[in-house]
Amino acid sequence: MDEVLKFLKENPTYFLATAEGDQPRVRPFGTIARFEGKLYIQTGHVKPVYQQMIANPKIEICAFCPSSGTWLRVTATAVRDDRREARAAVLAEYPSLQDRYSPDDGNCEVFYLKDAAAVFSSFTAEPKTVTF
Repeated sequence: MDEVLKFLKENPTYFLATAEGDQPRVRPFGTIARFEGKLYIQTGHVKPVYQQMIANPKIEICAFCPSSGTWLRVTATAVRDDRREARAAVLAEYPSLQDRYSPDDGNCEVFYLKDAAAVFSSFTAEPKTVTF
């Protein structure tokens, strides 16, 4: 998990894939934080991505490091954590979001990644899989 967190912090824009019915939906994301030994992402309650993860919590994350030519793909189940402490912990790592979200605004939502499998790949090395 530490290796995944490090990669996503060093390559801060990743793409989150969800499903809306039978249609895949992919968008850039940027939040990733460790809280209580789990990796968390954050979004807004009013966004379609929130409704998509509630309806079908199976997600994928994909990120690319241009300097090394390595990419990461994480498959996981997104589990909503409704605790204020979790929302506050994630927002604490992202001061730039604090003008749009707060732990108590009724809009900030956080999900942790459960049953995650992360695959680091490149064109020059064998894939490496990490589970957490």
